[in-house]
This record gives sequence, structure tokens and C-alpha cells, in this order.
Amino acid sequence: MTARTFFITGANSGFGFAIAEAALGAGHRVIGTVRSEAARRTLEDRLPKVRTLLCDVTEFDRIPDLVAQAEADHGPVDVLINNAGYGHEGVLEESPLEEMRRQFDVNVFGAVAVAKAFLPRFRSRRAGFIVNVTSMGGMITLPGIAYYCGSKFALQGISEVMRAEMAPFGVHVTTLCPGSFRTDWAGRSMVRTARSIADYDALFDPIRSTRQERHGAQPGDPEKLAQAVLRLVDSDAPPPQLLLGSDALALVRARLAALDREITGWEALSRSTDG
Repeated sequence: MTARTFFITGANSGFGFAIAEAALGAGHRVIGTVRSEAARRTLEDRLPKVRTLLCDVTEFDRIPDLVAQAEADHGPVDVLINNAGYGHEGVLEESPLEEMRRQFDVNVFGAVAVAKAFLPRFRSRRAGFIVNVTSMGGMITLPGIAYYCGSKFALQGISEVMRAEMAPFGVHVTTLCPGSFRTDWAGRSMVRTARSIADYDALFDPIRSTRQERHGAQPGDPEKLAQAVLRLVDSDAPPPQLLLGSDALALVRARLAALDREITGWEALSRSTDG
């Protein structure tokens, strides 16, 4: 693989760190964003070759200048890994709208703001690869993560449009849709709304307990995901989305089969509205 420059948001943990480590190990250059000086020091200690940048993706107005500075200091970026994000868990009725707004600010608006800072650069160079990290939760849903799934569904749809708009300029856009991996997503990185309505206990409490019990024992290996990402960005014909993990494959396939049955079952009524 030709050496490339990667720009990875949220590079100090989870998928971001795993991809940064793998990319550096493969001889690529990596610019990794972090949100604090403490995180920067930790990342630089763990990956001495990484180039770090302080960036809060919710400071939308600052992002174009940060990207311009990154390219001025380190040269043109070839691959954007839009990884910064977090999970929210809570019953929809119990979860304040402020928590939804924060979830969308980071997972949707932040990701789009970073991508938009690179679009004119990639377009003018007629080259570039954008990997927007969504989730299997951007293609299926589960009770208790409405805000998270909503944010990932939104980014999934935006990415598909971005892919179509950038294709004429030789720019690739793929969404990465992981299943359950051994990261901090279900641990310290997750925001959990306090329970308040007993009617939801039977539905939701077992889901929350199971997620907490399985934390650290998920089937997905972040290092293997990182290697898959390196293979992805080396492809001349990457897919619109890449599912990663056997659980993601099984759950998305089941949802697509159910969707086909639903469409077929209601097809007559769907057709009845034509003029």
C-alpha cells in the first residue's frame, strides 16, 4: 500500500486508536485529534509517531481552520476517518431532549462539519477517502438506544448522499458499520439516562444489565477492525457501507429480510396510491 496521510478524529481511544496504531505500523502518517492536553500527552506517549491536534468536533466554526493548519503543517490528507462519537443509552420517554441534542452534535453535526472541511480539498485534488464510522445501529435498532441509533441512521443517510456527490471527483465515501467490539463504547464512553418509569423495567432493565455484563467480552477485536479499515482504504471500488462483525451481519441480514416481508405484505396498499 502506498504511504498515505490519515486524519483520525477521536484517535486516543477505541476504534480511533486502533486505526491510528495500525496505520502507523503500516508506514502511513497519522494526524490524530484529541479533546484535551491530557489525552494528547497520553496518545503521544503510546504512539510517538502520531501528530496530534486539539479538536472538539462540536466547535463547528473552528474546524475549517484546524484542517487548514493540519494540511499546512503535515501535507495533504489522503484519508479521513470520522471516528469521534459516543453512545447514549436510555428509554426514549425518560431521556431529556438535551441529551439527544448533544448526541447529534457530536455524532452527526461534528462528523459532517469535519467532512465538509475536507470536501473542497479532496474535490480539488480529485482524490481522497472518507470513512464515516456509523454502527450496525445505523441500520438496525434496539430498545434503549434511540438517540444513538437516530444519530447513526442520520450519518448513514448523509454519507450515502455524500458518496454520490463526491463520486464524480474521484473521492470515495464509505460508512463503517461495526457490531459489538471490545472498546469503551458500553463502558466509560457511554452516557446513561437514569431510570424513572417503572413500566419500562421489564423491557429495558435486562437490556441494560446484559450490556454492562458483556462489556469487555464482546466478540469484535478492534485490532482486526483496524486491519480491515486498511484493506478498505486500499480498495479502488469500496462499498457504500462495510459491516464488521458476525453479529452485525446477522442482525442486519435479519432486518433486511423482515423489511422485504413488510414491503411485500403491504405492496397492494402501497401501489393503490398511484394516480
